[in-house]
Amino acid sequence: MMSLRIALLGIYHESNTFLDELTTLPDFEKGHWLFGDDMILEYKDAHHEIGGMIEVLEREGVELLPVMYAEATPGGIIASETYNHLLQKMMDELERVLPVDGCLVVPHGAAVSEVFRDMDGHWLSLLRERVGGNIPIIGTIDPHANVSSLMVAATDGLVAYKTNPHVDQRQVGKEAADMLIRYLKKAIKPSSFLFQIPLAISIEQQYTGKDPCKSLYDYATQLSKEKDILSVSIVLGFPYADVKEMGSSVIVITDNNEKRALSIGRKIEDYIIENREAFVGVKKDISSVLPLIAESKKPILMLDMGDNVGGGAPGNSTFLLEILERSGNSKCFICLYDPNAVRQAEQYEPGACFKINISNDEDESKQLVINARLVALSEGKFKETDPRHGGQVNFDMGRIAIVQTEKGNTIMLTSLRAFPCSLRQLTAFNIHPKGFDVIIAKGVNAPIAAYEPVCPVIIQVNTPGVTQADMTLFKYKNRRKPLFPFERVW
Repeated sequence: MMSLRIALLGIYHESNTFLDELTTLPDFEKGHWLFGDDMILEYKDAHHEIGGMIEVLEREGVELLPVMYAEATPGGIIASETYNHLLQKMMDELERVLPVDGCLVVPHGAAVSEVFRDMDGHWLSLLRERVGGNIPIIGTIDPHANVSSLMVAATDGLVAYKTNPHVDQRQVGKEAADMLIRYLKKAIKPSSFLFQIPLAISIEQQYTGKDPCKSLYDYATQLSKEKDILSVSIVLGFPYADVKEMGSSVIVITDNNEKRALSIGRKIEDYIIENREAFVGVKKDISSVLPLIAESKKPILMLDMGDNVGGGAPGNSTFLLEILERSGNSKCFICLYDPNAVRQAEQYEPGACFKINISNDEDESKQLVINARLVALSEGKFKETDPRHGGQVNFDMGRIAIVQTEKGNTIMLTSLRAFPCSLRQLTAFNIHPKGFDVIIAKGVNAPIAAYEPVCPVIIQVNTPGVTQADMTLFKYKNRRKPLFPFERVW
């Protein structure tokens, strides 16, 4: 067989449609804006799907053609002009490497632009149109995707990560690349089937390390061992996108066996429906978790679900900080996105005491004014080499300021939004996690992989915000109906 030529490309974004601020090109440029060999340099040794894809293609002696990978921190809908630029740039870069024998793609699965609500389906369809129907396209998706029929129709196979927090991305990238190689060698003929379940799994119930999701994934793993099954993906869904595909789904990929796919898909759908109440969960508000602090082993990981950076939230709410400041009984750490506060701090030398204004939102009347001591100023760059949610290696929080309040609480202020998926966010700056009673992380499940080794107790808090845990409180206009738990379907 002649040497195969495989293109690798992706546009990756998780778009929260309930945010007013658009995601624009600078957000991608400050995230991951990579072309050609820079993609290999960034991800070859990373716990990321691209790293897994590179590993397989190198092992197989295949010619890898890295085209483009653009990723921005989760945020609002992608501006139309930005999406057009990303799309044109990707297609221009693709033209440079054509013809190819196959494509490995890295969409997120929950990207929304101003014009194209199913943005991933749109760019994957254009890719299919450009390379033709006989060139296989196989890739990975985040299990927080809202999968459309268009996404599945445009590709020969999409494989979702099987863990949340996402610590298996490299392995899933290897699975996708292996499937593509086997297809090109005519060892298999992948056929994909999408099952959109009339149910949306609540965000805090999406942790795969315990029930209800653990048993669901165990069941899917058992079924995936059946004859002709190439992949079974549980797609949990992303509730912060008002699109018709919003909700949970299953993708079954078989070796040209539709009957087996339909059987597997229906079994998983029946399992989810039968256990539907477990996927709703019980929300714990701020007042209900406060009594747990005194009686729990320390440090406690307190997950601020309403300000989940991984769901597009700004990462600047101070609800939990204010309560702990008032109580004065617990020593906490919190990271807040606040460029203005960083600029205030830069007027002082470490050791100086001053009043700092921390913005909870754009309403200045809601600013939190704290007497603080400046501990350190620094560039907020650090590396993570262990498998953590997102699979990234290089992190940049922009210019940062670390301050300590009169009550002994430590605040890390950042100039770029920081995803709390690595302990190195603290330890790289001489902050020791075990020195706190409470560590507040702006997430739901993603921080668990990083903090669980040092935090014996984890509490998800149903805080207010644009990523509040109770999705039934959002006003959807486009979601499919009926959909449990919005409508009692059964």
